Amino acid sequence: MTKAIAYLRTSSATNVGADKDSEKRQRVAIEAYAATAGIEIVDTFYDAAVSGADPVTERAGFIAMLDRIAGNGVRTILVESPDRFARDLTVQLTGEAHLKGLGVSLIPTTAPDYFTQDTPTATLIRQVLGAVAQFEKATLVAKLRAARDRKAQETGKCGGRRTLAQERPETVTLALSLREQGLKLWEIAAELAAAGHVTATGKPYANSKVHKMLATGE
Repeated sequence: MTKAIAYLRTSSATNVGADKDSEKRQRVAIEAYAATAGIEIVDTFYDAAVSGADPVTERAGFIAMLDRIAGNGVRTILVESPDRFARDLTVQLTGEAHLKGLGVSLIPTTAPDYFTQDTPTATLIRQVLGAVAQFEKATLVAKLRAARDRKAQETGKCGGRRTLAQERPETVTLALSLREQGLKLWEIAAELAAAGHVTATGKPYANSKVHKMLATGE
């Protein structure tokens, strides 16, 4: 038997309470469908006084339900109707897409095939949302590239491994001072080691490394 979680939502606080029928109506509809479809409801989550236009990921009950799903392997959610999940069509589709990405199926009992049928409107909205997401990603990439270019122009370097001059400026400063004194590469390496400036392995810098730090600071 398929296991499922029931999700209920009521928009207005005036419709919340033991004397109101919204919660009862939703439970009855979900339980009736589950019994007919051979589905076992293992838990129920309820967002009371939550607008149907609110993104699903900002609803306390919905988030708690996702935590429950992550822990018990249930991959089916039952709601009374699509508008109980969300009244706004964009929120419906983005919310269902979020669940689908988690491997979770959303079934409205009044229209079980609602999220599996590709209506012209749903297809259009998915295409628009995809285009917006692609545009936002391209914009972010362009901004990051521009920031890297600005930093490269300002500092001459952007990203990658930090140079020795950045990590140990005092080592490079001493090496430059020793070169001004006319010392050879191996002599500079020896003086650096004597002053405690050595490689990560504790060995004196090689002549090639001394030459590179003097020439480029790396």
